[in-house]
Amino acid sequence: MSERTYHHGNLRAALLERAWEVVDAEGADGLSLRQLARDVGVSHGASARHFRDKQALLDALAVEGFQRLNASLGDAVSGDAPFADRFRAAGDAYVSFAVRHPAILRTMYTAKHHATASAELVEVSHVAMPALVALITAAQDAGELPAGPAEEAAVVAFAAVHGVATLATDDLLNGFPWQDATAATTASVWRGLVAAGSDAPTT
Repeated sequence: MSERTYHHGNLRAALLERAWEVVDAEGADGLSLRQLARDVGVSHGASARHFRDKQALLDALAVEGFQRLNASLGDAVSGDAPFADRFRAAGDAYVSFAVRHPAILRTMYTAKHHATASAELVEVSHVAMPALVALITAAQDAGELPAGPAEEAAVVAFAAVHGVATLATDDLLNGFPWQDATAATTASVWRGLVAAGSDAPTT
């Protein structure tokens, strides 16, 4: 890749693509703006026109990560499949992303909570939860889940699935397939949401 890449407007994308590869393989600590510029065949000055420092690059990388994750989750919760199936598919999509890109996911959350996190990153990091809330609300409206605070149910679901993702990426499932752990967890959470209706006080 030559210096002409910058003039064609492709350098930012090239730097992000290479940064994704490096962080995916080595973690954020292995990322260097100077080495990244060398990898794509441009000067450090050329790369600095797009990313003022490493944190700015990590911020952009986190945005890319959330966009990819949100797209997978969006595909999972959309369509005409039964609500329980879409709920399970969303959990599978999340854990699958975590297992395939553990260092990327850690970088996404770290960058999100950094003091200099961009408004774009903060916004894109909050896309998935409303989609899950909407799925639960639709299931409630259809009578498949009892009425109740959908936001609370979504947080419980996220906590459970993120827990599976953490166990899987930290190799703490003791050989139990993450796919089976995810399926069992989402099924258990869904049964709990369904059963919540039987706990409602009667008049």
